[in-house]
Amino acid sequence: MNRTVGSESHSAADPLDLAQALVRCPSVTPDAAAALSCLEGVLAPMGFDCHRLTFSEADTPDVDNLYARFGSEPPVLLFNGHVDVVPPGDEALWTHPPFSGAVEGGMLHGRGAVDMKGAIACFVAATRSFLSESGPPRGSIALAITGDEEGPAINGTRKLLDWAAERGERFDAGLVGEPTSRAVLGDMLKIGRRGSMSGTITVIGRQGHSAYPHQAVNPVHGLSRLIAALTESPLDEGTEAFQPSNLEITSVDVGNPAFNVIPERAVARFNIRFNDLHSVDSLVDRLRGTADRVLAGTMAVEIALAPNPAEVFRTHDPRLIGLMSEAVVAETGRRPEPSTTGGTSDARFVKDHCPVIEFGLVSETIHQIDECASIADLYALTAIYRSFLERYFSRD
Repeated sequence: MNRTVGSESHSAADPLDLAQALVRCPSVTPDAAAALSCLEGVLAPMGFDCHRLTFSEADTPDVDNLYARFGSEPPVLLFNGHVDVVPPGDEALWTHPPFSGAVEGGMLHGRGAVDMKGAIACFVAATRSFLSESGPPRGSIALAITGDEEGPAINGTRKLLDWAAERGERFDAGLVGEPTSRAVLGDMLKIGRRGSMSGTITVIGRQGHSAYPHQAVNPVHGLSRLIAALTESPLDEGTEAFQPSNLEITSVDVGNPAFNVIPERAVARFNIRFNDLHSVDSLVDRLRGTADRVLAGTMAVEIALAPNPAEVFRTHDPRLIGLMSEAVVAETGRRPEPSTTGGTSDARFVKDHCPVIEFGLVSETIHQIDECASIADLYALTAIYRSFLERYFSRD
């Protein structure tokens, strides 16, 4: 395999150039092929062995993914990210077109600038600089880039890493480039995440005329009592490492257009974010136990989970956390707070293969109209990633 470095396009060396090129690919999930082709076009000339993989599953969109690796020896540092983005919404509300990659006022504007094409561009630029000046590392660098993080996350990172594992690939540490910083670059890095599970609760009664309620069983009343019981008190008060768990009812649907018909069933959607006091299984048991207690057999209840529930996890790897913290201090002068706050990310899949941390840009404008990233932060993040690479592959 050709390991020469330096023949790639200028955009591989400059994080702003590459971030602009990626933002200009309108890769609304799951249509990420153009952005992946852009990345492959800069990684392959750098000496990365690139693989494009499309994964499929019934009732989900096909998703294109990219796996790239430089080197064949351990230790293997894995960078994970996604080029798919959420829809821009009403484009007329944007100051600059959402896929223009416009630069103005010291900011890169566009959907995905922060979440998370900017971080991918920074890591590629940092890697290019590292390889150009230091030569091949004592180990390997791998990138697993998906087009299915903002979507159902079924045909993306999980399948991509399972494919790599089946080839005999092993990873020693993982870095996910999600926008973890809160107010300023480097104030926070993620060392774990609460679990997340979504699903539906269906209460089944008996349809009937509203004037003759004794001949029917109203599932809306039953679901109302069940929701009240599930939300009347908090799941817990939090733990040393995690926020309190929370159960949120996100929708209640009956689908009944008639005023004088008691419906047969009523459905509630829910999402639970949970800490290390719980698991997916224990929470399902809790839901079923509460339903049995509240409804006492008067109505049937069905509980169905959405795909890909995520268990809570925390990374216990002081070297990995310490190396990133040292890199942030060296480049910004601030020490990041190790945190488990926020939602889920594809780190929930990476953690099944190696210890993982997350570090990236300031998250303030993600998923918003006029999403934008500080150009100064793009260059600073590149320097942080470069410093982290130097420390990780240090011979000392």
